[in-house]
Amino acid sequence: MDQPIGVIDSGVGGLTVATELMRQLPKEQLIYLGDTLRCPYGPRPKEEVIQYTLEMVDFLMEKNIKLLVIACNTATAFTLDLLREKLLIPVIGVIQPGARAAIKMTKNMKIGVIGTEGTIQSRAYPDALHSIHSEIEVHDLACPRFVPMVEKGVLTGDEAYHVVNDSLQRLKNQQIIDTLILGCTHYPLLKHTIQAVMGEEVTIISSGEETAREVSAILGYQSLLYEGERVPKHAFYTTGSSKVFAEIAKQWLDIPITTLETAYLTTT
Repeated sequence: MDQPIGVIDSGVGGLTVATELMRQLPKEQLIYLGDTLRCPYGPRPKEEVIQYTLEMVDFLMEKNIKLLVIACNTATAFTLDLLREKLLIPVIGVIQPGARAAIKMTKNMKIGVIGTEGTIQSRAYPDALHSIHSEIEVHDLACPRFVPMVEKGVLTGDEAYHVVNDSLQRLKNQQIIDTLILGCTHYPLLKHTIQAVMGEEVTIISSGEETAREVSAILGYQSLLYEGERVPKHAFYTTGSSKVFAEIAKQWLDIPITTLETAYLTTT
C-alpha cells in the first residue's frame, strides 16, 4: 500500500526509531514529526502530554498515513490506549517492544529502566515487564537532564559524560541489574556514554529495533506493505528550530535531510 508510515516524538529522539524503520523497511516512506518547540514532555502534566500528542496525530492523519508509531515513551504511556480506540489505523508504541527485548536478554531477571519523569511515574515499564514475566525485578530511575542535553546536540564529550555519570550513580552503585532499558527514545543518542558509565557487563536495550520489527509484522499481516520498487522520499517536520534537528538527524541517520519543514499544530 502506497501510503506513508507516521512517526511522532517530543523532539529528535524518535529519529532513533526512524533509523531502524528505514533499515528494516527500506521501501516504506516515513513522515516524521518532532515537537521540539515543546520538548521535553517528561516533566509535563499527563493532560498536557495527551493534548500535544493528539495535535501531532491530527497533523499526520492529514498526510494519509497507514500506521502510526508513537516514538516517545511518555506519549506512549499516556496515549497508546486512547489512540488505539480513536484511530482506524494500527498504532504502535515503544514500551512493550522494549520490555520484550529486555526480557530476552536478561540472565539474572533484574532489569533497570531509565526514562523521563513522566514515563517513570506512569509505571508503564514495570507494568509491561510484569505482564510478560511476573518475577522480573525492576529498578527504575528518572533522568530529567538527558533530553534537554540531547536536544541541544550535546551527545559526547566531558559534559555528556559528567551528566550521565551523575544521573546514573544510584543504579551503578547498586551493581544489581544486568540489563538496562533506555526508556526514552532520546537516550540511544547517549548510548555509548551510558555504556561507559554502566560498564560492559550491563546490556543496553533501546526499543527501536524491536519496534520496527513489530511495525513490519503488522504491515505484513494486514497487507499494508509497499510492494513496488523505489527509493522512498522521507519527510520530516519540526515545531521548533530546524538547525539542531537537521544536525542530529544527519549525524544519526548518516544522510542529509532534504525535506525538513516547520509544522504548525492546532488545538483539537
